[in-house]
Amino acid sequence: MKALVLAGGTGSRLRPITYTCSKQLVPLANKPVLFYGLEAIAAAGITEVGIIVGDTGPDIREAIGDGSSLGINPTFIEQDSPRGLAHTVLIAREFLGDEPFVMYLGDNVVLGGITDFVNEFTAQNANAMVLLNKVDDPRQFGVAEVAQDGSLIRLVEKPQNPPSNLALVGVYLFDKSIHEAVRAIKPSARGELEITDAIQWLIENSRTVRQHTIDSPWIDTGKLQDLLEANRIVLDEIDSINEGTVDDSSRIEGRVVISKGAKIIDSTVRGPVVIGENAIIERSYVGPYSSIAVNSEIIDSEIEHSVLMDGAKIHGVTRLVDSLIGRGAIVTKDESQPSAFRVMVGDTSTVKIP
Repeated sequence: MKALVLAGGTGSRLRPITYTCSKQLVPLANKPVLFYGLEAIAAAGITEVGIIVGDTGPDIREAIGDGSSLGINPTFIEQDSPRGLAHTVLIAREFLGDEPFVMYLGDNVVLGGITDFVNEFTAQNANAMVLLNKVDDPRQFGVAEVAQDGSLIRLVEKPQNPPSNLALVGVYLFDKSIHEAVRAIKPSARGELEITDAIQWLIENSRTVRQHTIDSPWIDTGKLQDLLEANRIVLDEIDSINEGTVDDSSRIEGRVVISKGAKIIDSTVRGPVVIGENAIIERSYVGPYSSIAVNSEIIDSEIEHSVLMDGAKIHGVTRLVDSLIGRGAIVTKDESQPSAFRVMVGDTSTVKIP
């Protein structure tokens, strides 16, 4: 079995972060979102992985390298522009051959992995299997209509009147039948080849399509609040590690990962928290569900339930919560007079001032 991982897309809902960073490389507990999926694929025994990339392809390639650290052998496949999930199957035809494969959306996190689903698909000898999860607002997802016996009736993409609250999780398993399906469908009203239409074609042409409703946490990290929730869920699984330096005037409470070269000085860190290499926490409070990336600084500040990316600096900020701070960004208190807020804010940013 092979894997097809989607790591293109513009990440418009996470701008301005995604103007300069692939959405799949935004970190959860200081590890790129994309790596969680790749590690799950490797854990399921799949090593041949095709990775669909777009404009941020160079960053994706650099992050993954030769794939050895993730246990995979990557093949990068260029997509000139977003044309739908089914289009990625078309352009990956040579890589996939006639082998069965798992399609995994690179900005999704499925805790607990996919090994059981891969084994179930293989045992059932089905043509396709989709993973489903109950959501509060299914209108923003592909949605499944399921019969009382559990069989799949139909799939619809982002419906205004959803037939159920069962959303497609972003993990699909296919045999070679899907290649006929993606060639048979037409672009949707939004101009894309929808994977839901291809799966619907399989259903209508008497192919065997199974579904599995998962109980483990699943999150699409495309929006800020979803990203922070995914970060929270991942941090709930960590164990304490201290490879850095904590001085005698500091307190570490709960489960905290302190990486090599990190320094905690006259501060309180209350876990779960992950602190990256060479980060500095000084005269500050870092509260639960925070991820502090490598080379970051938090000085004379308080932060909680937030994600700091590489090299971010927080200086003199009374309280920062529910925030995503980009690479090399600086948030600081200005002591000059007259007292005023002074900001330099990029396109589509959001700033909330108390």
